[in-house]
Amino acid sequence: MAKAQDSTGELIAGRYRLLDVFLREEGRALWHGEDTAFGRPVVLTRSRTAGHPGEEPAEPAADRILRTAEVLGPACRGGVAAVLGVVEEPGFLWTVTERPPGVPLSELLLNGPLDHVRAAGVGLGVLDVLTAAHHEGIVHGELGPSQVWSDEDGTVTVTGFGLAASAGTPRLTSPSYASPEQARGEGRTPAADLWALGALMYALVEGRPAVRDRDGMEATLRAVDRVPVRAPRNAGPLSPAILGLLRQDPVERVPEAVVRESLTRFLRQNLEEVTPPEPLPDLLAPAGEPGDGDTEGDGDTGKPGRARGGLPAGRPVLLGAALAVVVAGALVFASMGALPGGDETAASGPAPSRAPTGTPSVDPTAGAPVGRKPTASAKPSPSPSATAGAALPAGFSLYRAPQGFAVALPKGWSPVDTQSSDDLAYRVTLGASGDPRNLAVTYSTRLGPDPVAVWSAKEPNLRAVLTGYERVGAIRPVTYRGMKGADMEWYSVVQGVRVRTLGRGFLIGGNRGFSLRWTTPADEWDTAANRQALKTFLDSFRTGVN
Repeated sequence: MAKAQDSTGELIAGRYRLLDVFLREEGRALWHGEDTAFGRPVVLTRSRTAGHPGEEPAEPAADRILRTAEVLGPACRGGVAAVLGVVEEPGFLWTVTERPPGVPLSELLLNGPLDHVRAAGVGLGVLDVLTAAHHEGIVHGELGPSQVWSDEDGTVTVTGFGLAASAGTPRLTSPSYASPEQARGEGRTPAADLWALGALMYALVEGRPAVRDRDGMEATLRAVDRVPVRAPRNAGPLSPAILGLLRQDPVERVPEAVVRESLTRFLRQNLEEVTPPEPLPDLLAPAGEPGDGDTEGDGDTGKPGRARGGLPAGRPVLLGAALAVVVAGALVFASMGALPGGDETAASGPAPSRAPTGTPSVDPTAGAPVGRKPTASAKPSPSPSATAGAALPAGFSLYRAPQGFAVALPKGWSPVDTQSSDDLAYRVTLGASGDPRNLAVTYSTRLGPDPVAVWSAKEPNLRAVLTGYERVGAIRPVTYRGMKGADMEWYSVVQGVRVRTLGRGFLIGGNRGFSLRWTTPADEWDTAANRQALKTFLDSFRTGVN
C-alpha cells in the first residue's frame, strides 16, 4: 500500500491521485481526487483510527468498512456513498468513495444557516439513511457535517460508515457532534446517531454547532458532556424535533418514527401552504397552475388554488381531483428538483459516479431560478388516424403535440397545462374536465444513466411530501421500445381520495429522455377501461412526429 503523504499529485494505492484538500477538521482531512483507472472523480478521506499502537484489531479496518458498505448499498440505495477502496497506515486510514452530488454540509455552513425547508429536507434524508442502517444493525457513530453531502436538488448522501472498530471505540472525529454518552466513552448506539442528527440540524438552522469546538478533542468532549445545550433561536417549527433529539438521556430521545413524522408534516405543510421567497422554475409548475411544479409524476399532495412562489393560479380549476393529483405531483417534483420517471431519471444518476447535475434548483437558497415561461396549452384537433398503421381502440384518437410527440387519447382529452424551461425540457399534462385521471408527458435534456437507481434515491422525497405514500412492489427496470427505462408505482391520498400512479421513465440518448406518468383513483386502477387506456398510451406514444 502506498504511504499516505498529504501531497498533491501523489497516488494512493497506486491508483487514486490526490488533487487538493477541501476540508480539514479534528481527526479528518478530505481530498478531491481522481480514480486513474477509470478517470472518475473520487473523494479520499484520511481519518484517525482507533486503538493503541501495536494493538491488533479484531477485524482489519478495510475489511470492516467494505463489509459495512456491502450491506448498506442495497439497504440505503442512493443514500450512502459507494466505497471504492480503503488503505490503512499506522494511526490513520484512507477511505476512497465515489464523489457524492453537491458539497458536504461543512462547506454549506460556511455561507451561514439554511432555511427551515432545506434543513428539514436534509434532516429527513439523513434520518432515512440512519433508519435503514440501524435496521441492519449498523451504527454510524462518527456522524458530522463533513460526512453528509447535499446538493441543490435536495439529494442527501452519507459517508463514513464503518470507521469505528467496535461499539466501545471512542469518538474519533467531529467531537462537537458526539453525544454526551459518547463523550463519556460509553459507546456507540442508534441513540448516539440520533443525537448527532439533532446536532447537525441545530447547526443547519443556527449556523454553528450546539457545542462549539474547544482547544482539542478532549476539551470539546468534556464540554459536550457537561455544558447544557442552549435552545436554538432560529429553529422555528423545527425546534421540537431538534430539542427532542438533543436530550441528554439517550432513553428520552424521541424515536426515529416521531422525528420522521414531525419533519414530514412540516415539509408537507410548507409545500402546500407556505409561499417561498422565490418562484419555482417553469418546469416545476403543476398542471393547471403556472407555479407549482411536477413532472415526475407522483402526484398527490398538493392543493390547488395558489402556486408556490406566491403566484396565483393562472386559470380556473377544470379537473377537480385530477388537477389536485397533478398539483401534488408538482410538489413532489419541486422537492426533488428533477424530472420524474424519465424525469426522475433527469436528476443526477445513482450513487456510483454521481456528480452535481445542472438540473434546475428548486431550493429557495439556490439562487435565481430559470425564468418562468409557460407556453400556451395548444389544443390541436385530435386526428382520427391510427398510429403507426395500427387501429386505435374505440373512443381514442391520435393527438399530435406541437412539442413533437404523439399519443392516443380518450375522447375529450386535451392538454390542460404545458410548462417549459430554457434547457428545452417541457411537461404536458393531458386530461379532461370531470375525469379524475390524467397523463403527464415530460421531456428532459439532463438525464442520469440509471432510471432504477434514480427512482430509489428520490423515493425519500416522495415519502416526505405525499400524504399516505406507499410504494407498490419493487422499482422495475424495463425496456420500452428498445430503450432503457424503469417503472415505479405508488399510492397516495389527494383530497381524501386514494390514487395510484405509474411512472415510466426511459432514455432516448444523449442525456435526453421522457417520462409518462399515469394517475387514477386507486379503486378504479384495475378496471377494464383503465387497463385499456394505459396500454393504449404506452403502445401509441411516439416522439419526433412533427
